[in-house]
Amino acid sequence: MKLQSTDAASPRRTLHIGCGAGFSGDRWDAAVPVVKTLRQSGQPAVLMFETLAERTLALAQLTRRKNPDSGWEPSLERFLTPVLRDCVEAGIPIVSNFGAANPAGAAGRIHALAAQLGLRPLKVAVVEGDDLMKALAPARLAELLPSSLQGRPLVSANVYLGALEIAQALQAGADVVVTGRVADPALALGPMLAHFGWSTDDWDRLACGTMAGHLLECGAQVTGGYFADPGLKDVAGLAEVGYPIVEMEHDGSFVVTKAQGTGGRVDRQTVTEQLLYELHDPAQYLTPDVVADITDAGIEQVGIDRVRITGVRGHALPPTLKATLCYEGGWLAEGEISYAGPNATARARLAADVVRERLRLLGHEALPLRADLVGVTSVFADDAGRWWDGHAAPASDDVRLRLAAACATQDEANAVVREVLALYTCGPAGGGGVRTQTTPRLSSDSCFVPREWLQPGWRFM
Repeated sequence: MKLQSTDAASPRRTLHIGCGAGFSGDRWDAAVPVVKTLRQSGQPAVLMFETLAERTLALAQLTRRKNPDSGWEPSLERFLTPVLRDCVEAGIPIVSNFGAANPAGAAGRIHALAAQLGLRPLKVAVVEGDDLMKALAPARLAELLPSSLQGRPLVSANVYLGALEIAQALQAGADVVVTGRVADPALALGPMLAHFGWSTDDWDRLACGTMAGHLLECGAQVTGGYFADPGLKDVAGLAEVGYPIVEMEHDGSFVVTKAQGTGGRVDRQTVTEQLLYELHDPAQYLTPDVVADITDAGIEQVGIDRVRITGVRGHALPPTLKATLCYEGGWLAEGEISYAGPNATARARLAADVVRERLRLLGHEALPLRADLVGVTSVFADDAGRWWDGHAAPASDDVRLRLAAACATQDEANAVVREVLALYTCGPAGGGGVRTQTTPRLSSDSCFVPREWLQPGWRFM
């Protein structure tokens, strides 16, 4: 199905799209001032929640293995409870990737939440078709796997879907649209397609909508949150930073602003920084819906906390869709211990050497051990653990040593953390505050899937 373009001579009203979350761990109350601002605008509006990172989806698949009724965003209720009533009463649809590994389960939970809040029965739409382990036969899925994944047990394999199914669900009257894996900007582009009726081959407008969604998708990153650097890039009111709102016009031009009465800032600097975020090529930003080109984009400050974007161009969509594949990656062993007082740095380095030598004596000499002196050498150290060979670490009287190793088996991981624990009495002197843990690891890779192999769709639940 293709969405048909509306008559350009009678463009529809400005569409306001607000973002209530930029990732699964975001603030639960951030959407409240966004919804208040959307309601006060008097314009057609949509609220989006972006909560699904690559690793988040793999973890959701693991959760669903243990409990088939789970696998959706665990904070779904905490995100929706403060705003669901207001959105329903104001006719503001909600679009989210809350579904993760189980969109149908998320839809069921939303129905239950609406009932608890005393709301009318909602029309909840579910977008499906991103799970390649369901959509493709095992042999066909195996054709896609890069050589690094041949023979490895997959945890998840999900393709990034586009905006069309979201738009169709909204046009059919959905109050809430729940997806699994879709491209993040599609959460905003879908409502634009539904509202304005843009054709799915109107490349310039699709590109404008995609870049608007790109600015929205990370929440407070575009409103000063991840921009802030005191004394260099000052941002006031971070404790109450406002989340972004895009005001989209029929022609594809749009203004980025934020919720009223909130902290943070929206200006050419914050918007430019977020516009370039994660773009591998500003002339060819590949998405499921369009290839966007921002090389001639205009970024204009048009008021306090208001920036207008124009000049985004688009090209025909790619013939393939990107998929992220997550697989079991062994075990991560981690141990920490603190050293304080005179010569603390030297004692911490000796402790790392002791653990490395102990692992060699136990037959784990091939195991790379990462050693970090937190606050001294940690961010720029290397996973092989040899960065500090030949480097004189600055002296410190307060050092936290972190040791970590990627292990093939849990037994190997246990051996690593056992040696860190033994530092308590085996020396060097003055160590304390040991903490250890072993964790199953997830690794990931990517591939491309021919579009014609897939049949995404949507349905009301």
